[in-house]
Amino acid sequence: MLNKDENTKVLFVIGMEHKLENIIKQKMSINPESILFIHGYRHDAIEPFGNLMREIILAVYMENVEEIYLVSMHDVKKNDRSILNKICERIGSQEEIETVDYLFKNCRPEFPNSNVKEWLEGSKPLTTAERTDVIRNHPLMPTNVKVTELFIDMVGEKIYNEPVDKTAGNF
Repeated sequence: MLNKDENTKVLFVIGMEHKLENIIKQKMSINPESILFIHGYRHDAIEPFGNLMREIILAVYMENVEEIYLVSMHDVKKNDRSILNKICERIGSQEEIETVDYLFKNCRPEFPNSNVKEWLEGSKPLTTAERTDVIRNHPLMPTNVKVTELFIDMVGEKIYNEPVDKTAGNF
């Protein structure tokens, strides 16, 4: 798959599930020394000038990355509890949240979001094409960098190049 200069790297942008690293290293025909990973809780909500995009651009230039894979999982269990509820439980008071909300509402442009909940939840997840386009069309991204979406079945430990419909019996 990667027969280029041995100094070139392949970057995988994945969530926080570290089992993905093992699956990728085992199933992809890429030298493990050429693989880089960027983990993110919200790797599906890439903003053109957000922290994740900055990390991707830095990796491309600093590590000689020529190929980027955006990894999605099919076996993701969503937690229905709001992150804001978890934070309130941990700090034990709504007062701190109200103070931060006040700052969001009254200290613009330092806080472009309207409240702490919106800031924590971040942007809405992007579609496969949108995520790929944000990276591929970024003005600082070299045109020779290939951007591909990968889908991983966590249960069967299989890698697909396109989304697979579980209801169709493909898993």
